[in-house]
Amino acid sequence: MILVDLEKKLSELFVKKLPELPKKIKEIIVKYGPYLVVILLIFSVPVILAFVGVAVTMTSLVILGGIKGCFYVVSVLLGLIIIILQIMAIPGLFKRKIQSWRLLFYISLISALLNLLKFDLGDLIIGTGISWYILFQIKSYYK
Repeated sequence: MILVDLEKKLSELFVKKLPELPKKIKEIIVKYGPYLVVILLIFSVPVILAFVGVAVTMTSLVILGGIKGCFYVVSVLLGLIIIILQIMAIPGLFKRKIQSWRLLFYISLISALLNLLKFDLGDLIIGTGISWYILFQIKSYYK
C-alpha cells in the first residue's frame, strides 16, 4: 500500500509537473536500458562479492565496530538485494513488463536508503531525483 501510494505521488510529480523527455530519448532509454542494466550488473558483481568476502572475514570485528560495522553489513546485504533484483528484472525489461519496471523502482528506493545510511545527501537528492525522473518518464512504455 505504501509503495503504491509513493509510486502514484512520484508519478504525478515526475510525469505531470516536470518537463517531459523527448519521445526519441525515451525510446532510446527503453531500447538500450536493459543492456545497460546487464553491463552494470556484470561490473557490480565482483565488487559486491569482494565486499561479501571482506564482511565474512571481518565478522568478528563487526561486533567491535559497533554501529559503523553494522552499517557496513547492512550496506553489503542491501547491495546483494540490489543485484538479485537486477537479475530478476532483466528478462522483463527486454519484454517491457511493468513488473520489471517496478523492480527498478524498488532498486532506486534501496539505493536511496543506502545513500541515506552513508549520509551521502548529494547522491541521495540528485542521484535519486534523476533516476526517478528517468524511470517515471519511461514508465508508460512498460505494460
